[in-house]
Amino acid sequence: MDITVEDINSVDKEIIITADREDLEPKFNEAYKKYKKQIEMPGFRPGKVPINIVRKRFGDEIEQEEVGKYVQEVFEKEVVPEYEPVGEPQMLDLVWEDDKLEATFKVGMRPEFELTDLESVEVDSMVHDVSDEEVQEELDRVLEKQGNWEEVDEEITESSRVTVDAVPVDEDGTLDEENKAEEVIDLGDEESAQFRDDLIGHSTGDEVDVEIGHDDHSHPFKLVVKKVEKSQPAKLSDEFAKKQTDGEAKNVDEYKSLLKSRIQNYYDQSGGDTFKNEMVDVLVDKHDFEVPEVFKEQVLNRYVQQIQQQAQGQLPPDFDMDDYKDNMSDRATRDAKWFFINEKLQEKFDDIEIKPDDIDTHLQSQAAQYGVTIDQMRNMFAENPEQLESLRNSIREDKVFDRLKDEVQINEVDKETYQEKQEQKQQQ
Repeated sequence: MDITVEDINSVDKEIIITADREDLEPKFNEAYKKYKKQIEMPGFRPGKVPINIVRKRFGDEIEQEEVGKYVQEVFEKEVVPEYEPVGEPQMLDLVWEDDKLEATFKVGMRPEFELTDLESVEVDSMVHDVSDEEVQEELDRVLEKQGNWEEVDEEITESSRVTVDAVPVDEDGTLDEENKAEEVIDLGDEESAQFRDDLIGHSTGDEVDVEIGHDDHSHPFKLVVKKVEKSQPAKLSDEFAKKQTDGEAKNVDEYKSLLKSRIQNYYDQSGGDTFKNEMVDVLVDKHDFEVPEVFKEQVLNRYVQQIQQQAQGQLPPDFDMDDYKDNMSDRATRDAKWFFINEKLQEKFDDIEIKPDDIDTHLQSQAAQYGVTIDQMRNMFAENPEQLESLRNSIREDKVFDRLKDEVQINEVDKETYQEKQEQKQQQ
């Protein structure tokens, strides 16, 4: 048996395993003995079929199966410890002919690079203090949402709710009255955006021609406006404040303070998330190295799995795998590079440790999110070691970001400036 390595590039390699019958013969003999006990043939007692007949009748299938097992065993026991490949290896070829075996794998190797000088790294961090005006805007939205709809004799606006009869129009322009349906359209909802331009400015009794659907699947309809409604905001009171917060706020002033705290928490959380994304983007740009194709493919496959999970286990019928992966290629490269950079950072910050309290803090947060007890959450993770390891990796990465805050230069910018920079970045 022999193992050779051929470079594709600095991080992608071809591993070629070669062997001959002498290497495989012990495996074949054990397999024949095993199958001899299981095979039943007319004229022989169970388990007493001669080995030479077993070889003649079933030799090709048995040996091919053992060849596959042998290759897998050599890869796991010889290749993995010696070369430490990353990503899912790809078997490019497996040939067993004339008592000669040749198996070819494509594998990825960890890229070799040095961490950049972290003190020279600059990262923007969004800082925003919530104003009273923002609290009032949020309060107005809540009052609007909790208000009542009242019928009005006014023109339709972008915030109206409209009741219509939707009447299909046949190809010859005839109205299909038998299949008309009453629909309620809230123009404030995003899903009603396609009707806004058509309906705004009309009034009760008007008839509006629209196309419903998308591209070549659209169909003509006539909308007959039956009723126009306008939202009347709820009245702000101490009782309203108690009801909206399940008693947490006892009066209007406490309700406003609670709203401000919640909005501030949102910005603090989103500021932390954007800081992490900024940090990853900056560090990825600072490091120039290749990522293994097999590892990048693994990242892309994980994206696909996430889409599949979100769609209850089924990919959309019109899902184009090749087109999707092509569009997500840059992001996959970025995520793959960050994986290796994060490994280097964990080596640098080798004093990072995960304590039981760290895990409990995350479990408490998730228990509150899903409405279960922390003991139930602990049991769930105990039954799924992979999830527990994923949680530990997430905590470890958070600690890496905490350490990075002390190492890099952080430029605190206000929300407006940060958003302007993000828009400029997207345009580039």
